Amino acid sequence: MNNLLFVGVISVVLAIVLIWGFKMLPNEKWQILGAIPQKKTEDGKWIGENFTYYGIFNATAIGFSVIIMLILLGSANVPLSFMLCFVVAILGLCVPASKIVARIVEKKSYTLSVGGAFFVGIILMPWIAIFMSAVFKKWWGYHISVVHVLSAILIAYAFGEGIGRLACISFGCCYGKPLDELSPFLRKVFDRYNFIYTGKTKKIAYASCLDGKKIAPVQAITCIICCLSGIIGIYLYLEGYPQAAFIETLAVTQIWRFLSEFLRADYRGDKKISSYQIMAFISFFYGTLIIFFIPFIQFTNTDIMSGMSLIWTPSIILFIQGIWWFTFFNCGRSRVTGATMTFYVHNDKI
Repeated sequence: MNNLLFVGVISVVLAIVLIWGFKMLPNEKWQILGAIPQKKTEDGKWIGENFTYYGIFNATAIGFSVIIMLILLGSANVPLSFMLCFVVAILGLCVPASKIVARIVEKKSYTLSVGGAFFVGIILMPWIAIFMSAVFKKWWGYHISVVHVLSAILIAYAFGEGIGRLACISFGCCYGKPLDELSPFLRKVFDRYNFIYTGKTKKIAYASCLDGKKIAPVQAITCIICCLSGIIGIYLYLEGYPQAAFIETLAVTQIWRFLSEFLRADYRGDKKISSYQIMAFISFFYGTLIIFFIPFIQFTNTDIMSGMSLIWTPSIILFIQGIWWFTFFNCGRSRVTGATMTFYVHNDKI
């Protein structure tokens, strides 16, 4: 009953957030969160640095993912010290990878790639988990199920990918093709369900001049598919099937990533099959293969209440807040937009 209640609450909250996001975020006002004045010009104006909702939604996506991962690992009796070390290791690996892979594939210095970060993560993550579990067993006597660890991180990734696409809708990146470039069937489907972006600072406007046109809502589809995959993964995990949860979330997210590329209009490289599609293909088969070679420790049951109580402590709350702020400042500072500001006094209020 507790498992169903937990899954149900998450489902309702996500449904509300996603529906709101699909309706509001393509609008111009939901790109720039605020600007901080940096330098005064000769004419008395200020040059400002923009902070975006892209950073807000990415930070929230990663924060929520970390919470889910900690709850799931706590429910499987994985020690807190292991969890925190593992989270720091994964973020320390994937955050730089998101920039490096985008720079290699897209030849752009100020672009992030979730697909690139995941590819690097899925390749190295099993070995990091195996190494850390061996260290914890040798020095502290903990018997940690690597399968549960990998399954929890895949479920967390599914939510991060899903919620994180709200950031893409807000900034106008990772956008779909205009309806007139789609097949008659898809054109008919998306004629009712589509995005129309407004604002010249949205990437879809300055990169492809597609603002004001009906666009295939590929980010919204990704939100729905990935979040549903995460919800199913949570239930399988809590019911004692971590391997199935791992394979389910890996298969759904990576197969959809491969297919979704055909609906996207933003630059993905010069080839028909993009580098990101190849990464998704390799990630799926690599992850599916390796999960069966990792020793599996079977628990009699997982206790969701243990996982919930774990995160409701001051140290964990501060840890998650730290991750949120780090992500916000890393992703939210806009390098491709700027601001000009003036300040004045309301004389009638003096």
